[in-house]
Amino acid sequence: MAKKKPDPFFIGWAKKPPKSLQKFLFFISAIVVGVAAGVAFGIGSSVPDPGDARFAWGAGYQTFTGYVDAKPYPILRLPAGEDGRSKPHAMIMSGVGKTGMQSLAGPLSGQPVDAGGILLKRGDIDMLQVGGRVLLRAAENPVADFTPAPAEQLGKWRLTGEICDGKCYSGAMRPGVGLAHKACANLCIIGGIPPVLVTVSPLLGHEFFVLANKDGGPLTSEVQDWTALLISLEGEVERRDDMMIFKVDLDTAKQL
Repeated sequence: MAKKKPDPFFIGWAKKPPKSLQKFLFFISAIVVGVAAGVAFGIGSSVPDPGDARFAWGAGYQTFTGYVDAKPYPILRLPAGEDGRSKPHAMIMSGVGKTGMQSLAGPLSGQPVDAGGILLKRGDIDMLQVGGRVLLRAAENPVADFTPAPAEQLGKWRLTGEICDGKCYSGAMRPGVGLAHKACANLCIIGGIPPVLVTVSPLLGHEFFVLANKDGGPLTSEVQDWTALLISLEGEVERRDDMMIFKVDLDTAKQL
């Protein structure tokens, strides 16, 4: 009886595997590489596109003259032409870092002010990071014949989206996902940065809504439970110039 040829055996330190195993190993390697590439693509495509959010460093330090609303969070309201726009414009404000502007804006609410700082921009969101030589102060030369228009009430709505802090979303950081994103948003909101709802679909052309409580004031710490989640909220929407305010009842919040 002829002696049976032994089965090929792969030896890790050998120069190359037996010919009978080469095709099999090549096939398995191709599958592993393909699966890894697919997983990497899936993870990358699942991260929300941060868009063109940015600090407008190229514009340098800028100063504006307008009026300030202290509630629900400090909002700078500018007359037409003040920042090159043909219509009145509103922007949210923050201090440097994760700090709000309530302490400076509160005593000046409803008054003409000068404000200076660096702009952050994303889509129709503008935030002024206040600082430098001007900060926020009573206007030295108020704009003549300018009084902000009353808020326009747009009725009750149910909106779906994600609560972020207005500063990171406007361009201070790249929006992320998960616990780190939630923790960062909550630290900003605790510091006084306005919380914003970024909706999954636009309402009247807007996807960005500054949040307030149902009475129009700042939200309580309860909002921190709902940041960085896909949720639905109900409340009243109002428009101030080109900015939307969403006065929400957090008891209506539902995670989707």
